[in-house]
Amino acid sequence: WPAAHSGPAASGELPMLKVADPNFAERTRASFARQAIMQLLGAEMREVEAGRVLIALPFKPELTQQHGFFHGGATATIADSAGGYAGFTLFGPGESVLTVEFKLNLIAPADGDCLYAEGRVKKPGRTLTVCELEVWAERNPSQPQLFKVTEANITYVAIDLDGKPRPINPEQA
Repeated sequence: WPAAHSGPAASGELPMLKVADPNFAERTRASFARQAIMQLLGAEMREVEAGRVLIALPFKPELTQQHGFFHGGATATIADSAGGYAGFTLFGPGESVLTVEFKLNLIAPADGDCLYAEGRVKKPGRTLTVCELEVWAERNPSQPQLFKVTEANITYVAIDLDGKPRPINPEQA
């Protein structure tokens, strides 16, 4: 993630968040490693902190649409995972996450050498967690320039290992 970027996480705009598992970073990375779609795309989890995740997707011709830009489906996929895992960092062991609402605005062509999807928890709740996401395209890695290509708001539901909704961190609500 280029140092020139100074988004909400860098400026301290994230809400005060409580984590239910002190090993959240390790658990989050392990879950990400099990996501076959991320492996198929070639996505990498670059940063994990409480309520924030950054995923990188290096350019491959197989990920493009007819004009040579990253396909909107690839962009949406890493955005969804970045937001889901941002929420997941606050969950306890034995809890997982599913998307229940997804609003994505593709505001510019995803044209670059790498995409970065940053997911941030906007509102943690007992059952539902709302995250905001941004996807940036990086051009010219030797002198990085970032261009925002996507904004999204996504709501996630906490589930148990049987796939049933469950409350999380009651003191967060």
